[in-house]
Parts: sequence; C-alpha cells; structure tokens
Amino acid sequence: MQGIIRQNPEQPALPDLRNLGTILRILVAVNGAALVVALTRATAFAQVAREWVSLIGFVEPHLLLELALLWLLHPVLARLRYDRALAVIAMLTVVCAVIVHVPTNFGGPLDPGGVARHVILALLATFLLLAYFRLRARALSPALVEARLQALQARIRPHFLFNSINAVLSLVRSEPQRAETALEDMAELFRVLMRDNRELAPLADEVELCRQYLELEKLRLGERLIVDWNVKSMPGDALVPPLMLQPLLENAVYHGIEPSSEPGTLSINIFLSRDEVHAILKNPYRATGRSHHSGNKMALANIRERLALHFDAEAALESKVTRDGYEVHIRVPYRTAQAEAPTPANARREPSLKPAARPPGSRHANPRVALPAAMLHHPEVSRA
Repeated sequence: MQGIIRQNPEQPALPDLRNLGTILRILVAVNGAALVVALTRATAFAQVAREWVSLIGFVEPHLLLELALLWLLHPVLARLRYDRALAVIAMLTVVCAVIVHVPTNFGGPLDPGGVARHVILALLATFLLLAYFRLRARALSPALVEARLQALQARIRPHFLFNSINAVLSLVRSEPQRAETALEDMAELFRVLMRDNRELAPLADEVELCRQYLELEKLRLGERLIVDWNVKSMPGDALVPPLMLQPLLENAVYHGIEPSSEPGTLSINIFLSRDEVHAILKNPYRATGRSHHSGNKMALANIRERLALHFDAEAALESKVTRDGYEVHIRVPYRTAQAEAPTPANARREPSLKPAARPPGSRHANPRVALPAAMLHHPEVSRA
C-alpha cells in the first residue's frame, strides 16, 4: 500500500487519493478557500452565507467529480512517475472544468473567458493542494523516523531480556530442545526489533512474532499466563505497521498478569469487518495505587502516532478499563500488497527490507536481515 507519507524526499509521490484523511483535507481546503472569497466579495456580513452558498454551488460539482475520478484512477496514478502523474491530474482538472462549466451555461451563449477563468483557477487550486501534500510529507517524514527510534528504545523492557535468558538457562540441561527453540524465538524477536520498521508488513507476520513473544513469556510465567487466540477470521495478508501488537501484549503481561499470583487470561481477537481490520486485546485489570493506564502511555502514544502517519484518519486506537479487565481496540483499513503492487521501477527505488520466506517445515529459517546504514550508528543497536 502506498502510505500517506514517503520517506525519500528526493523521490516525491502522490498522496493516497483513496485515504479518508486526504479527501477530507481537500474538501476542507477548497470549501475554506470559497469562504474566504465569499468574505471578500460580500459587502455586508449578512451576505456572506449567500455568497458562500453561491460559490459552493459552482465549485462543489467540479470538486466532487474530480475526487471521484482520482479515487478510481489512483492505482494507475500511483504507478506513474511523479511528473507524469501531475500531467494526468492537470488534464483531468481541465476536463472536469469544461464538463462542469458547460451545463451551467446551457441555454445561453458560451463564455470562453469564463471557461478559461474556471480552468486557471482549478489548475491553481490543484497544484497548491499537491504542493501542500508534498510539504506535509516532508514535514512528517522525520516524525516517523523519530517514532521508530523511540519505539526501538522503549519496546522491549530490559527485565524481559534478563528473565528470558534466565528461563532458557534453567532449561538447557533438563529440556535442551525446548531451550533451543526459545533461543531461536529470542533471536527472531530481536532481529525484527532491530530492522527498519518503516514499511507496512503482513498481519500474519505480526501475529507470528507475537506468538513467539508470548511463548517466551510462558517459559517463566508458566500456568499463570493463559493466552486465548481468536484469529480464525483474521486476514493474514492485511498490511499493518510492524510491531503494532507486540508492545501492547508486553504491557498486558507486565501490568495484567505479572502482578498477580493467580492465572490470568490474555485475549487476542483479530477479525475483518466492513473492509476494516479490528484487533481487540484484553487482559486482567487490578486497581492499584498507581494508574494502570500510565504504564501503557508510551506504547499507546507510539502506536497511535504510527497509525496516523501510515493511515491518517482511517485508523484508530482506543483503550478503556472494563468491568473485568483492560481493553485495547485497534482499527485499520484493509489494504493488501497485491492491491497496491509497485512497478519494477518503484520496487528498485524503494527496496523491501522484509526477510525472505521461510522454507517449508522450518520455523526459524529466515536469513539475517541487513541493518540500514543509519541504524548501525544508533546507540541501542551498537550495544546489541
């Protein structure tokens, strides 16, 4: 899927013209501009509403028609070079201006000057909006990098690493095969943590990573940790931000299972509904002197930021304390790699960092993923 933002400012790309946030921004910008024009044209404040309605009646048909065409053609435009995509959008703008302007003069002589003014204003608005989205992409790109680095520093708590190593050491002599599997799970988990996680990844990979993490936690918590997986309706090919679920599961274990000596159930329900992927995580909640929610603030804030950067207004994360536990509900649009498959040129420009597929019958046969050059100098990686 083409994200809302791109990471390489030297290779500009169109905004996602099928994204709800992008469409809302265009609607607000154009109608806001019409309101400013109405304020300048009205001689009295009482006439502003009348002028604005008059302008909207002229502008809105063109705007809605062009947005509909751009929504339909977005998969094609996303595969074109940026300059060629701009040329196609400019031609669409001219065509829409003519199509909308001619019926407004039906029954009377066509005013060539009026058509020309409509085309010029429409092209000006189009290129101003495209310039805004390009500047927004450049402004948000450092924010995504910063969010990734913060997540790298805060995702895995040191106590998890130390406790997992101690749990593995206790199994080395008594259950060597299980200890070997646990070490493979740890290697896989930290390999994913250290790679470049800016691109979206299949949901099935994220769930497999979470299974490995929870298996490590079960080594030390034993029967106290009960995991209830409900993923039969999960669309495994859905694209999501990497490490979207693992930090939340870690918080659920740390704040919901560990504080009690009684067994606790961690429920994970992932399903597809109305072209949206829903993930609902529940864990026990026990009121203490400190706020339960405060322990989740860092993970929740980081995931909310990454969801907004990738999906804009189409994704959401909600958390609440229920009668018998703590619940986190994530909602993201259902997007697949096949629906937004890049052209070979785009694939060369944006190389994938996803590890190669595992051979059949091997759980941990992924080759080591090369770290990006910028990550090699990061203190958290250099100390690993």
